[in-house]
Amino acid sequence: MTNCTRVPEFILQGFSVIPEVQTFSVAIFLFIYMFSLLGNVSIIIAVTLDSHLHTPMYFFLKHLSFIDFCSTSTTLPRVLFAALAGSGVISLPACAAQLFVFMLCAATECFLLTSMAYDRYLAIYQPLTYGATMTQEFCCALVGVAWVNGLLFSSFHTANIFTLSFCDPTVEHFFCDIPPLLRLSCTDPHKHETAGFIVSGCVIMSCFILTVLSYIRIITTVAHMKSTQGRQKAFSTCSSHLITVVLFYGTGSSAYMRPANGYSSLQGRLAAIFYSILTPTLNPIIYSMRNKDMKAALRKLYICGP
Repeated sequence: MTNCTRVPEFILQGFSVIPEVQTFSVAIFLFIYMFSLLGNVSIIIAVTLDSHLHTPMYFFLKHLSFIDFCSTSTTLPRVLFAALAGSGVISLPACAAQLFVFMLCAATECFLLTSMAYDRYLAIYQPLTYGATMTQEFCCALVGVAWVNGLLFSSFHTANIFTLSFCDPTVEHFFCDIPPLLRLSCTDPHKHETAGFIVSGCVIMSCFILTVLSYIRIITTVAHMKSTQGRQKAFSTCSSHLITVVLFYGTGSSAYMRPANGYSSLQGRLAAIFYSILTPTLNPIIYSMRNKDMKAALRKLYICGP
């Protein structure tokens, strides 16, 4: 361990080490990436152009779509190009940049989902003061706080990982992520792993608890509504966000809230496919299926044109 040489670059294994599976995966994930881009960009354009969607809920949704667009564009194009070119080599600075941007998007989404839960809480629990509270300035402040916290979170994790020394260049993953990089350290990564676990745990658990508390209050309020139509509308509005929260926290926590010695490359890749690819791709579908206003805006965008 004392005679290790710092590697100048990494080799990403991609989705699989089996060539046939790799080729099949490229075709599938290329389609998923194009679908993700189409869905998220469509929501951004629709919310921007349709004046009926200029409300706090759709303001947050537009930023969520932008984050999902950036997240998938950080990981998928690189791995697809590497698979087609037959080389998964990535330089150390490029790997650090990829980790930084991905962590920035993931942490920002974590805080943004909490803001979206708070928005729904105010809309349902305090409808009379909702308009006065959720002003444009306050919404922009919430989004700004989410990005700043995401920046701090990402900066910490990137510095925490890349102050280690790496002796093995082979990353058993399809992008530069924290768990597989920790396994490549030729120095004891225990302190780095513990620090990362504490920071991630505080961020994930605090955001998750605030989101859960908001939804407990929402469900309690909706259950006491006398109007059946009002209950259905409230549940329809909130169910989309709740599905996104479950997918995001369920898959993300399985990767970042477990010790590195319990990490499995296969399980890690499967979990990463969900939280880095499938969840950002499914979000436009989830928010469009049960939302009449969004359906109408998208129909107007593609049938009538902007």
